[in-house]
Formats: sequence, structure tokens, C-alpha cells
Amino acid sequence: MTDRSRKLLIIDDDTLVRQSVATYLEDSGFEVIQVADGSSGVRAIAENLPDLVITDLRMPDLDGLQVLQQLHEQLPDLPVIVISGAGVMSDVVTALRLGARDYLIKPIMDMEMLVHSVRKALDHSDLILQNQRYRDKLEQANRGLREHLRILERDQLAGRQVQRRLMPTRLHTHDGYDVGHYIAPSLYLSGDFVDYAHIKKRYLAFYLADVSGHGASSAFVTIWLKHIVSRMVREEGLFGDADSFERGTDAMLQIINRELNETRLNHHLTFFVGVIDTLTREMRYVVAGHLPMPILVTADGARFLEGFGKPVGIFKNVTWQIYTLQLPEEFSLICFSDGVLEILPQKELLDKEAHLLNLIAQQGQSLESVCDALAIKEIGETPDDIAILTITRGK
Repeated sequence: MTDRSRKLLIIDDDTLVRQSVATYLEDSGFEVIQVADGSSGVRAIAENLPDLVITDLRMPDLDGLQVLQQLHEQLPDLPVIVISGAGVMSDVVTALRLGARDYLIKPIMDMEMLVHSVRKALDHSDLILQNQRYRDKLEQANRGLREHLRILERDQLAGRQVQRRLMPTRLHTHDGYDVGHYIAPSLYLSGDFVDYAHIKKRYLAFYLADVSGHGASSAFVTIWLKHIVSRMVREEGLFGDADSFERGTDAMLQIINRELNETRLNHHLTFFVGVIDTLTREMRYVVAGHLPMPILVTADGARFLEGFGKPVGIFKNVTWQIYTLQLPEEFSLICFSDGVLEILPQKELLDKEAHLLNLIAQQGQSLESVCDALAIKEIGETPDDIAILTITRGK
């Protein structure tokens, strides 16, 4: 803003001083209004809304300090410069305490000093106004952000409800198999997913998947995964007969891998996929970049299953080795996503795995005892999603 667009008000009962100051300021480019007393000054402020006030202290009727007091209460951001011939220190202190930006002593020998004081006070006033505008814009942006966050939270909660509805319920088969799961998401939505089904009352198929990344995009992939696996079971007879039991785990991952690469969802998955023939207790499984390996607990103790394979969704034309295991009549199979490693106190991976194996061997054979052993339900925020899948028989 230029000096010529700035409006100044001078309040002084000394006509000679008032006119000389007004003339010099007008020559310096300011628009100037003059009044001769404090009461007229207060009215002129209300009528003309000046950018700055210059006032004398010693005036009849309403003096400069009383004008300052009113402005301090009603227009605290309006800059005021005091000029006075009294020069009493107590007046100076009071004027500055009431918000005066400067205090000049009459007679003003160098008018440029007054012009400098005026411009400095106006610049300070501009800075305050600019900061207020920034604060207003910031508050408006913050209100918008809070509203967006509320909408996002509602969407996330809705997505979480959808995801939970897609999760399987606890499964008890007539031949003694008990299957359950627990998922602790690091955010509202989880990138970990489990599913299982007792197909044709013989083949117990299950998987635990961990989608790369976190949040809504990873959760979307889990919904897509649920759909594609359900389609394979429903329409293509996955795990519905002896042939699919033998080869289905690898076939399932090949189809998911191909569709992931074709759809370019920009996510990859780690998997543990298994199927148990509940009549013979033979289990076939594949491993796709999954850590830690599932733990098998039997009467002989606890051990990690063997297995290795590439993650799903990175490489094309991949096959996965199918591993075979004969299960005893009584056993517990516990599968974890890699988020469980993040809550263990050890630093090295091998130490974490050894601690987890020992913990499960001593305390964890059912879903409830595993959760208790890890105190997983007592943990607040977790650095990564944690999924647990348990399959037990005779325990």
C-alpha cells in the first residue's frame, strides 16, 4: 500500500504545530485529517477510519491519554504516535503501556524523523494485519482439513466394517478341527487377511495373506483377494476334489499372481496357503515370501514348518513348490503375519523367531492362549498389521 493511499488523523489543540505537521505529511504523500481536541478526534476516528493517529497529550476536554485508553479498548490494532511538549516520564510510560507505537517530543526539529516513525508504525500494522489474514486462512484450512479427516475417518470405519464382514467366522468341523483368527490392524483398515473353509466336508482350505503397504489401498486388495479366491472355489472347484487337493495351492497362487500383474494394483502379497484332507490328515501347502513360518505344535514339541517361495505379484510365470506334511491326530498349527515380529523385544530376526517358538511351545496352542501369550489384545497402536490364524485338533 502506497503512502498516498494512507489516511492519517492528527489531534492537537496547537493550531500552528498541527498545521505544520499536517502540511509536511501531505507533502510526503499521506492523506491527512486534522482536529483540535480529543472528543473531535474520537468522532473523526469513527467517521473516517484512519490508518494511523497522531495525538498530543495535553489538550482540554479529552486529553491524549484518554484518547489512547479508548483506542486501546476499542481499536487495539490502530497505531498511535504521541507528540507532546511535556516530556514527563510517567506520561511516556503510560502512553506506551496503552499501545502507543512511538513518543516524540515537541518541537519536532526534524520532520523526517516523524515520517520515519509513521511509516515504521504503518509497516508494523500491516504486518499484524497480514499475520491475522494468514491465521484466518490457516484456521479456515484447518477447519477444512478437520472436516476432510472426519469424512476420511467415517470412510475408513465403513471400510473396516466391510472388511470385518468379509472375514470368516470361527469354524468347528464334525471331525474335531477348530479354526479361528485374530487381526490387529495398525490403522483402521488392515492389509492382512485370512480366510478358510471346509469344502465338501472334507478339505479344510486356508490362507494367510499380507498385502504390501498399509491403509485403504492395501485393504482394497484384501477385498479383491476375497472375491477372486471365492470365485475360484465356487466356479472352478478349487480344493473340491483329490486332484485339486494335490495341486490347488500352487494353482491358486498362479492365478492370483497372473491377475495381480495384469491389473497392476501396485501391490505384492506374501502368502501361506494350506489345505488339509480331514480324512487322512495330510496337509499340502505353499509358501510365498511368508515370514515367520507357521509353527506346528504336537506331542513331540513345537517347530517351524519348512518352506520357501517368491512373493505374489512381483514376478511373472512363477510356480510354487507344494510341500506335504502328515499331521498327527492331535496338533496345533499357528500362522502369523510378519507384524508379530515387530512387537517382540529381540533385535535380530533369528532371536525373534526363537523367542516366538519358545513362547508358543510353552503357552500357545489355541487362538486364545496365543493371544494371551503375546498380550496382543493389550497392545495399543502396532507398527504393522498383525494377523493370527490357528488350526487345532484334539487340543
